[in-house]
Amino acid sequence: MSATWQGGDAPKPGRITALGWLRVALRASLLAVLVFGGLLVLLLIRLVERPLCGLHRPVTPFITQFVCRTAFRVLGMGFSTHGTLMQERGAVVANHTSWLDIFALNARKRIYFVSKAEVAAWPGIGWLARATGTVFIERNRARAKEQTDLFETRLKAGHKLLFFPEGTSTDGLRILPFKTTLFAAFFSDHLRDICYIQPVSVVFHAPQGQDPRYYGWWGEMDFAPHLLKTLAAPRQGRAELIYHAPLKVADFSDRKALAAACEERVATGHARMRK
Repeated sequence: MSATWQGGDAPKPGRITALGWLRVALRASLLAVLVFGGLLVLLLIRLVERPLCGLHRPVTPFITQFVCRTAFRVLGMGFSTHGTLMQERGAVVANHTSWLDIFALNARKRIYFVSKAEVAAWPGIGWLARATGTVFIERNRARAKEQTDLFETRLKAGHKLLFFPEGTSTDGLRILPFKTTLFAAFFSDHLRDICYIQPVSVVFHAPQGQDPRYYGWWGEMDFAPHLLKTLAAPRQGRAELIYHAPLKVADFSDRKALAAACEERVATGHARMRK
């Protein structure tokens, strides 16, 4: 993850009313049962799945998908998608608005996130990330070959990897230039001819009458106030995703060309949904 994007003052969270705190307590309790109950079931199934199937995960990704889709129902947020899911081997790239992206992108498609190595050590989040098969990487050129080999192993196992080429989250109103570093791995001799990249545009529509940046989480914003604001909302907005046609890696001359094509499609879809 690169330095966080600094986009000016964040929307004021506002005062949470007594009824708002009641919604926080109810939604937080339901989400905790959902997420950690799902994690427990996943880990128990993984005890059997791992020795029998190795890297292949024929069952547990469905648990992650169910948990993430149900989370939107608990929050009271709308959720809709457009487009066809990629069947070919490869990765998914999307714009990055907030922690809610994890739920949105897992809710429709069985994917495995690519994350910075430090996340593995974060309490709670690190456990969830490891259990759900997140690929941890270091932004270190000396380990580029090792990480390319890891990508290759996971992709050949049929995993759809997902990463955020912007490198940071934003206010949700814009698309930052895509960084090309992780695209380079797909141009190795063993991956270039078999891999595709599917661009996905993600938009969070704010609740009616609220700041359009309502769900954005960026800069130095603390996680707890953003979470509480989301849990307390009397009216929620909705998440909307567009799955664009997959791009074959071999059709592009290099990582910069591929990253630019993905960025253009994500930005176009994002602008269309925000109208």
